[in-house]
Amino acid sequence: MQLRILELLKEKQKTKYWLYMQLGLSYQNFNRLVNNETSGIKFENLKALCDIFECTPNDLFKEYAPKKKRKSETTNTPQEEKEKIAND
Repeated sequence: MQLRILELLKEKQKTKYWLYMQLGLSYQNFNRLVNNETSGIKFENLKALCDIFECTPNDLFKEYAPKKKRKSETTNTPQEEKEKIAND
């Protein structure tokens, strides 16, 4: 899942510096957030972004396709298991 911060800035015709000043984060944390180099986000930062961009949390995130299951993660039906054993 990724944040759409750069896309929202472009839509609002605002700069990263403008957002940096609005959020009040350290530059390092801000940069990680904007460049999607973080694995989590604090609720207070999520709320601040929603307030600044006048949007909902859903608007902040890109849609993504769920990862496809690997062969080892799929479960076979009993019939498929029998066929697999018979073919081995």
